[in-house]
Amino acid sequence: MRVILDGTPLLGPRTGVGHYTGHLLAELPLLPGLDVAATAFTWRGLEEFAPALPPGVRPAARRIPARLVHEAWARTDAPKLEWLAGAADVVHATNFVLPPLRRARGVLTIHDLAYLKLTNTVSTASARYRELVPRGLRRAAAVVTPSAAIASEIADTYRLDPATVTVTPLGVDAAWFDASPPSARWLAARGLPERYLLFVGTLEPRKNLPTLLEAVRGLHAEVADAPPLLLVGPSGWGPLPDQSRLPTGAVITTGYLPTNQLRRLVAGAVALCFPSFYEGFGLPPLEALAAGTQVVASDIPAVREVVGPLAGKGVRLVPPMDAEAFTDALIGVLKEIPDPAPGRSHARTFTWRRTAEHTAAVYASLT
Repeated sequence: MRVILDGTPLLGPRTGVGHYTGHLLAELPLLPGLDVAATAFTWRGLEEFAPALPPGVRPAARRIPARLVHEAWARTDAPKLEWLAGAADVVHATNFVLPPLRRARGVLTIHDLAYLKLTNTVSTASARYRELVPRGLRRAAAVVTPSAAIASEIADTYRLDPATVTVTPLGVDAAWFDASPPSARWLAARGLPERYLLFVGTLEPRKNLPTLLEAVRGLHAEVADAPPLLLVGPSGWGPLPDQSRLPTGAVITTGYLPTNQLRRLVAGAVALCFPSFYEGFGLPPLEALAAGTQVVASDIPAVREVVGPLAGKGVRLVPPMDAEAFTDALIGVLKEIPDPAPGRSHARTFTWRRTAEHTAAVYASLT
């Protein structure tokens, strides 16, 4: 079976969708019966595409302006994907946008519905999904999504037969289970403290940083030696959270870090803070558990689905807009002697091989 996946998310700094796409492309060629290729929709940086592909994946991309082709796909049924990337039995759109197809069967990944539910908190590019996703759904033979919570939202919102929406839970890279905390020297060389709380993610509105920062302010008001919060991740969009009420040094922003450095920071954190008020899955909490780190997260459907079984066993779930509850949870983790075993055991049930197997089963059902 010839399968072409959209590998555009592999270009540039890897966000959550980039990691999903990269791991899927790495695992699918290892399954029997699949001839896997990847395409990309970009004008700049195409020379970086082929080196970014895992072994066993063929590049099948032409230089094309993403914005212009998205505009065309939002209004017309041209250009066909096969004209740009060659013939295929299945085309998998990994990032919300399924192009027009000539003969191939289409699979569309919808990671969440933030572009509909949180219209004031998404980027301009994401806002265009309001036009692109419905057209993609009309072209798609199947839809995949990372959690049952989002699958239900998709079926209800777009009035789809639930049987056409398949849950393909994400996985945890095995390297997270071997992550070691950073040394004092490593931290000092980067101007970072030895004891810290950690936030990981793009700095965008739905990550709910104002609530977390208010919780940190409350923590420092109650605990004299409270650790600072490290904000790790690329700049996103929307206004930066106000830090004027926070004590000096209570928050440190590092920017984007490579995955190997990020693993060290997660493994050494007192706790990972995940305050989002909307998510499609919640991979950072799972990765933190794999690294042996406690988690304080918002009690929202997708996160509850993924790590809820660990509540009280390395995970504290709190109402997403309740800063006082977050403060209390942070105080709790500072007092607790963590047992990493339950979290690691739970995280091991989420593998990228399983993600690929579920996805390949969807492909097989269409041919």
